[in-house]
Amino acid sequence: MTGRRHTTIKSTLRIAAVVTGAALVTGCGLVPGATGGAGDRTVTVMTWAPEKTDATNMPGMPAMAQAYARWVNAHGGIGGRQLKVLTCNDHNDSVEAAKCARSAVDQHAVAVVGSYSQHGRAFLSPLESAGIPYIGGYGVSDAEFTSPLSYPVNGGQAALLAGNGEQLADACERTVLIRPDTIAGDELPSLLNTGLALRERPAATDLRAAENATDYGGQARRALATASAGSAGGGCVAAVLGDRTDTFFDSFRRLRADYPAVRTASVLGSVDQTVINRTGGASSPYEGAYVTGWYPAADDARWKPMRAAIGEQAFGDNRIDPADAGVQTTWIAYTVLKQTIEKLGDADVTARALQTTLDTGVKITTGGLTPPLRWGYDHMSAAGDFPRLVNSRVAFQQVRQGRLVATRKGLVDVMDTLAKAP
Repeated sequence: MTGRRHTTIKSTLRIAAVVTGAALVTGCGLVPGATGGAGDRTVTVMTWAPEKTDATNMPGMPAMAQAYARWVNAHGGIGGRQLKVLTCNDHNDSVEAAKCARSAVDQHAVAVVGSYSQHGRAFLSPLESAGIPYIGGYGVSDAEFTSPLSYPVNGGQAALLAGNGEQLADACERTVLIRPDTIAGDELPSLLNTGLALRERPAATDLRAAENATDYGGQARRALATASAGSAGGGCVAAVLGDRTDTFFDSFRRLRADYPAVRTASVLGSVDQTVINRTGGASSPYEGAYVTGWYPAADDARWKPMRAAIGEQAFGDNRIDPADAGVQTTWIAYTVLKQTIEKLGDADVTARALQTTLDTGVKITTGGLTPPLRWGYDHMSAAGDFPRLVNSRVAFQQVRQGRLVATRKGLVDVMDTLAKAP
């Protein structure tokens, strides 16, 4: 474990850090996940996400992390400490995800913060072995909600799908789900169906699709025919394909005229305001779609501090979109990191110290973007499959005249729904 160091080794490392004047340099001899001590005022963390792949890409997350470091350092750092952010590309590949985790260990990161990867089991094992906490992952893998070293800030795909099922249960006689033919995608149907079952709606028809396809004409045709069959009021087609959701709805739009009663749906991360704007606003294929999200709308005043930081340190960086759910998650994750480090006062910032502070139930506030976050034992989830899920609130929205607007006042807690998921 990171916290188990011999006194003589620890003393030697502190002296070495002062002599070299360098913080957390690879090969300096520091144990994984530790800073150098009293003479070392740099805190090193890592953020990773897939970039330049044929499937879902999240370049805004590492870019937001680096912008956050520039911003917080320009304003005195965190408790007088400078923040250093390392980045890694997991390439949407389990082997590469594990390499990113090992790189975090090798480069002495005290935490991995605000990251995206579908391969939770691959990257969490190296982090757990080194005692490095994973703070504010995107929540795309179930492992993020079971690992004792994971500290999620939202309900992940689980909450979105369960919430989307609840949302669609009021509007759709039958539902078709288009989702990736991946391990992460395999977890989605049962969650959506649990939400649908609250109104005694039938389980969704599950249509798998290649995550990196360039055309979804076949799936769109099947989805429309299935959703409309036997539904006097029209069924719904929910597409959850990440970056490829646009591609699906492009195919869908060309066929939809023959099925005017069929409605559409998706979740944040697959559809957001920037996607709607880019595809035509009120004339986009998303007009009328039901969308379930984690956070307040992108134009909510509670995002003002994030927008100010982006304007100050990343103006013109087109990778960082304030309306992107990944960028928003990274901002919240670094808010957690900052408050946790501040709780340590003058103590050394180590992976073990961060973990201990988070595990003792420290209360993290995010300016109303989430409920207060705590990961102490007494605050664990009632949903058996998601014990680390401490924020189970989602927002029900719909695209109206090209804008995402709330269809229900306030956020909806889907914990009871998740507790019923098989």
